[in-house]
Amino acid sequence: MPNSRYLIISYLCLKLAFMFYFFQKKKFVVDSLDNFIDIHNHILPGIDDGAKTVEDSMELIKGFSDIGVKKFIATPHIMHNYYPNDRSTIQAAHGKVKNKLLSEGMKDISLDVAAEHMIDANFEHLLEKEAIMPICKNYLLIEMSYLQPSINFEDAVQKIAEHNYFPILAHPERYGYLHNNLSKYLKYKRQGILFQLNLLSLSDYYGTDVQKMAFRLINEGLIDFVASDIHNLQQLTMLHNMKISDKLLVQLLPLIEKTSINFD
Repeated sequence: MPNSRYLIISYLCLKLAFMFYFFQKKKFVVDSLDNFIDIHNHILPGIDDGAKTVEDSMELIKGFSDIGVKKFIATPHIMHNYYPNDRSTIQAAHGKVKNKLLSEGMKDISLDVAAEHMIDANFEHLLEKEAIMPICKNYLLIEMSYLQPSINFEDAVQKIAEHNYFPILAHPERYGYLHNNLSKYLKYKRQGILFQLNLLSLSDYYGTDVQKMAFRLINEGLIDFVASDIHNLQQLTMLHNMKISDKLLVQLLPLIEKTSINFD
């Protein structure tokens, strides 16, 4: 019979071999993002919690370009009393970046604009006034507070549909109050809400609870689109360095392709 020391050494060797195999099998996510269209990001300067200056915007765009991402739909926040953006403020910021792209000869970059709309007390007023900023004319990117669900969320979703828009709920995996309530996610899907996952949620960047929910939503087949939701260079660096398993990459690739095809 082998002694206990031998068994412990054998166990440790096997564990190290497994860990080596496990980490060897992981792939960089950015290697699969060539020609990806990023439909949710905060790269416009000075109008929300994203890029602060045009120079920040250009750093982000160049960082994305290095991994083959050259088409963007910028989605600054529209959030009553916090980021009261409208078409004019968004287009002004867009114009600054477009001019800088032209001055630097970056003609291969495509930059369109929309917005990420908080479902708050002012949202339905904006919707009625047609003051919202849809993606590709038909889709409306929406979000809720991370602290509690919007009281008027379901009414707002119904009115979005009545105005002939398709609602896309940004980062459903990040709403902690939904994590123990898969039935709520299923109810949202039955109501016609599309789900957009943040790529960084596949790491532990937002926390392990968010990461676990991201995995679960993908496994349940509930995610429709993916995007970066990048606000700053630190997040972009995290995305550059992020690795996922082969199994998860197989699940992710169709979502990357679906996003790019749908918004091309």
